[in-house]
Amino acid sequence: MMKNLQDTTTLHNGIRMPWLGIGVFKVEEGAELVHAVKSAIQHGYRSIDTAAIYENERSVGQGIHEGIQEAHLSREDLFVTSKVWNADLGYESTLAAYEASLNKLGLAYLDLYLIHWPVQGKYKEAWRALETLYKEGRVKAIGVSNFQIHHLEDLMKEAEIKPMVNQVEFHPLLTQKELLEFCKKQNIQLEAWSPLRQGQLLDHPVLKEIAEKHGKSVAQVILRWDLQHGVVTIPKSTKEHRIIENAAVFDFELTLEDIARIDGLNQDDRVGPDPDNFDF
Repeated sequence: MMKNLQDTTTLHNGIRMPWLGIGVFKVEEGAELVHAVKSAIQHGYRSIDTAAIYENERSVGQGIHEGIQEAHLSREDLFVTSKVWNADLGYESTLAAYEASLNKLGLAYLDLYLIHWPVQGKYKEAWRALETLYKEGRVKAIGVSNFQIHHLEDLMKEAEIKPMVNQVEFHPLLTQKELLEFCKKQNIQLEAWSPLRQGQLLDHPVLKEIAEKHGKSVAQVILRWDLQHGVVTIPKSTKEHRIIENAAVFDFELTLEDIARIDGLNQDDRVGPDPDNFDF
């Protein structure tokens, strides 16, 4: 069981990925984001997740470079993820999008590059581009985001390389049990975005009761629930005290009863788009 913020899971290609990272969805470019990324690194985070569509890769990159320098780390100590957006899904356009993300981040490579959404008729060509980047050693690991079981099965029929990660919406109201089990059987690491359901779960009575029992916050309980399900998680925060709080999840364990009660909250209720019915 993971014991600290630097603990990692090993992807099926042997690359080690931190269990807990920081996400920056909808955080605008600027000093606040630079400080958040820098603070996360200083407080022990080693995984940072962004995406082209967030339009904040420049500030993320600045925060990474300043954070590395101030914490006396090297680039290799971090695990940086970005994603190719729907408009760029295609072989040549995905390769170009990767270069654009690297340039904005000011990095020589990414640790993980994901297809952001399973746009029908487009994701296979994009995947071929990710395979090229991976085989050329330009990215350490490749994966997908928001893929359901049938998307993964369809992709793997023709893929040379199986996705290493599937990043999806995952929280107590959307437990995606079948997808989680499928990914575990396929040795594809599931990763949770919006684990706190954009803060909407922080007043849930069941979660508050479990949190009080453990002397923890509701956010900490949810993140611990992710980890005990074997799910990598990337809570978003720009507040330094929240960044610190979110990382304090390695000194307690939820009981089997706690986990069952949280699992029982599932309503298959999404806060984001349905991967089978979205329009971007």
